[in-house]
Amino acid sequence: MSSPRRALIVIDAQQEYFEGLLAIQYPARDESLTRIAEAMDVAEQAGIPVVVGQHKSPAGFPVFAPESSTFELRPEIAKRADNVAHRFTKSFASIFAGTGLEEWLRERGIDTITIVGYMTNNCVIGSAAAAEPLGFTVEVLSDATGAIDIVNSAGSAPAKRVHETIMAVLNSNWAAVATTSAWTEAVKSEIAVAGDNLIESAARGRDAR
Repeated sequence: MSSPRRALIVIDAQQEYFEGLLAIQYPARDESLTRIAEAMDVAEQAGIPVVVGQHKSPAGFPVFAPESSTFELRPEIAKRADNVAHRFTKSFASIFAGTGLEEWLRERGIDTITIVGYMTNNCVIGSAAAAEPLGFTVEVLSDATGAIDIVNSAGSAPAKRVHETIMAVLNSNWAAVATTSAWTEAVKSEIAVAGDNLIESAARGRDAR
């Protein structure tokens, strides 16, 4: 099996998720940010291109408005972003919608994207699902992203349950889910992160009843 040709995609590591309306609740936001920065450093050392995206809303919007302080990248990420291979802004959950990222990746022969950043229950799951019909292999670093508490007319769920459920969902079909530490070892060994599959995940779920 050939080694994966990776790119590390840092999604929306912006102030909004720390001091805005969408402050990350689980895993602890400072810890997940540390893991994002760690993954960026590992990628740079391994010669893996790093791509940084930022969500951009219309002016005056309550989140991610370009004139707001919460649009900015976190300082730990901003200082690393000066040296990354590519940057883009986006308007949808998916990193591919209207960004030109797909073309950029294909031009460089990238077949595997490693996703870190925010948030689990929106842009991470949306991007992983969008990658499937495009043919990209997806890795998600479970401790380098995070979720928020959700309450709406359909129900409610605390951030921990949201995050852990989505990680299990992703690992059953759309992505190989790993910790940053396990991914680092895979990078050093030039191997793919092992994921699972929907059939075996469903069988285990049935047997656990």
